[in-house]
Amino acid sequence: MSRPRLLITRQLPEAVEARAARSFDVEFNHSGAVWDRATLLEKAQNKDALLVTVTDRLDAATIAALPQSIRMMATFSVGYDHIDMTAARKRGLPVSNTPDVLTDATAEIAILLMLGAARGATTGAAAIRDATWSSWAPTGMLGIQVTGKRLGILGLGRIGQAVARRARAFDMEIHYHNRKRLSPQTEAGAIWHDTAESLFAVSDVLTIHCASTTETRGLVSAARLALMPDEAVLVNTARGDIVDDDALIAALKAGRPAAAGLDVFNGEPNIHPGYRTLPNAFLLPHLGSATRATREAMGFKALDNLEALFAGRPLPDPV
Repeated sequence: MSRPRLLITRQLPEAVEARAARSFDVEFNHSGAVWDRATLLEKAQNKDALLVTVTDRLDAATIAALPQSIRMMATFSVGYDHIDMTAARKRGLPVSNTPDVLTDATAEIAILLMLGAARGATTGAAAIRDATWSSWAPTGMLGIQVTGKRLGILGLGRIGQAVARRARAFDMEIHYHNRKRLSPQTEAGAIWHDTAESLFAVSDVLTIHCASTTETRGLVSAARLALMPDEAVLVNTARGDIVDDDALIAALKAGRPAAAGLDVFNGEPNIHPGYRTLPNAFLLPHLGSATRATREAMGFKALDNLEALFAGRPLPDPV
């Protein structure tokens, strides 16, 4: 009996590719390049399923042009804003994602960004690497202490809750905004705000963990940034398009917020050049889930869903 034919659009960890090869007739992309639309559609011919990543743009036109043989798309990510879900559902194409397994790794990066931005790690690291550090000084490179401050979490889901647990070790007071208030057990003492504006106004540190949707894109605007307290820090490990880049860059130049820690950007990897020259911006290249254990777990979860479909079982993680 022939095995299902799977196209994997980016190189994945070795253990994931080995498992995929045991279960499927696989075509891999080991070029290191992101396929353009024409190449992806060409490679998808005569395939039964796709395993895609956040760098693949599956818009309505691409989904409509996929060969009829495609029965499913599994995305190597929690977010699925790179997939036009309306077009996928219209076509009857199941889509799965990889929740839960990257929660801790992303929460760790959020804490790193919070501390790196607050304590001026960009300037400090540059002084070491550029050999411009002359001596210790009582007033040199003074940063912001986060202990005991108010942490605002925009989206208290799995990752937001993991960040809150870690932040409590810094004696931070947890605030959050969701569309609906969570149960007292899930809140675990966090203070709910019914509007984003209310959350921005009290957040000494604001960390973004909401999904990218039509409602949240551009949510971090000039007007909301202006509400933040003095010496506030903004952190983003969610999606770049939640932030208005021009507004944030202007705000950082004005010192309100005082600093930002960013792991995600609009137009990655071609980020807004204005960020590169800001000493109060601590920047990472989308490392949220970048541990070997996490990336392997993401790949295995994607394969769990693909294997379930072809075995006639319900998908463990349908979108």
